Amino acid sequence: MSEADPRKRLLELAEEREVSLSRLSGLIGKNASYLQQFVRKGSPKKLEETDRGKLARFFGVDEAGLGAPKDISYDGLDGGTPRGSWVDVPRLALGASAGPGAHADGEEAIGAFRFSRPWLREQGFESAMLSAIAVTGDSMEPTLRDGDEILVDRSQRPLREGIHVVRLDDTLLVKRIETGQPGRIALLSDNQAYRPIEVEPGDVQVIGRVVWKSGRL
Repeated sequence: MSEADPRKRLLELAEEREVSLSRLSGLIGKNASYLQQFVRKGSPKKLEETDRGKLARFFGVDEAGLGAPKDISYDGLDGGTPRGSWVDVPRLALGASAGPGAHADGEEAIGAFRFSRPWLREQGFESAMLSAIAVTGDSMEPTLRDGDEILVDRSQRPLREGIHVVRLDDTLLVKRIETGQPGRIALLSDNQAYRPIEVEPGDVQVIGRVVWKSGRL
């Protein structure tokens, strides 16, 4: 592969960020082997424009290195700030209930929050694994209030105590997880008016850890 080969560049970027090609394939909505085949077998011969753009924004690089013509490369300034310095995290239509429970109907994006890419890296977050949702209800007050927006990290990591978004039956909840009792998980509310919910590990799906919040003063 030559110096300008987008396959070589993609491999270099993936290694620098320590992210797998299968995860990057998921980022652009393809099957897990898509970019592996692109890099190793040359199929497809080039990345589609939309896929190339998503990858360039994820890595914060010029699209030209991934095979784009210079006139449409992802470069330049946006209001005096390099475009690659920012990441748009999708804001999903669903909410995580801090109360009786919010029905999980879907995950349609209704907007985005823009974060500094360097800041996300400093925090150890992978932008492709982040999403933002609203809190409904008062069971997590005073930590989280009704209407607060929370940033959820969906990275696959060993479960540890902290505030998480979980799916119980067909309901999304935001609760503080406690794992001290063998074979049981306690879903705790910061508002003492709500009783703990104790479940077996197989009865609850942990969607992600709450790592940031935004709300009115």
